[in-house]
Amino acid sequence: MNKLHIIKIGGALIDDKKSLKAFLQQFSQIEGAKILIHGGGKIAETLAEKLKITQTMIDGRRITNKKTLKLVTMVYAGRINKNIVAKLQSFNCNAMGFSGADGNLIQAEKRQHPTINFGFVGDINEKSINHELIINMINLGLVPVFSAITHDKKGNLLNTNADTIAGTIAQALSNNFETELLFCFDKNGVLENVEDEDSNLKTINKSEFSDLKSQGKLHKGILPKLENAFKAKENGVQKVSLINEKKLSDQIKQGNEGTEICL
Repeated sequence: MNKLHIIKIGGALIDDKKSLKAFLQQFSQIEGAKILIHGGGKIAETLAEKLKITQTMIDGRRITNKKTLKLVTMVYAGRINKNIVAKLQSFNCNAMGFSGADGNLIQAEKRQHPTINFGFVGDINEKSINHELIINMINLGLVPVFSAITHDKKGNLLNTNADTIAGTIAQALSNNFETELLFCFDKNGVLENVEDEDSNLKTINKSEFSDLKSQGKLHKGILPKLENAFKAKENGVQKVSLINEKKLSDQIKQGNEGTEICL
């Protein structure tokens, strides 16, 4: 079974042109099949502030009204996605950028919640992923780059958490590849003490995650990453880790960076 690396980036990395370029150069040097999923960084938030579009987050997840949907579609699927693809092409990595609507790659359902109106937020599962088309692209030597915009096949675009997209794509392809899922961010992994950059755990299981969460020791922004990481591991993804984006090459070569998810 061939190896597949699925890598998710976001946040501070996307906002830092120099760091993003260095990361994409590392990514381009990964041999074999690979997929990149990206979030939106602070660009959308900065534009929303300028345009006076109120932004609301609940447990690290964005409430998406009509104005916000228009904004994040332009930023995520447009500016950020195409800039990443262009930079990868400069490193001779034959990338193609997508939203979930392209080729019906990711078909979502608008989130239904008993007490919270999330607006135009899309939820997905393994059946949402057009894995056959993704496999065909990989077999052609292409490198898919996914933004966090999906669709409902009713003519509507939806905003879907990029961590969820990464985890769900990994699950959908785990029967076809030996899949390694890496959530890359600006920490050395899951920190036992958020004030201490060197307190990262080498491994974390579901019980330890629950304890840290109940004790309030985890930053809200890391919760979607961990929730999706555990779900991916539980559903057949061979290896799942949270790593520092600067250590991508070391992780690919040595496999011992950051925090590895265990059952």
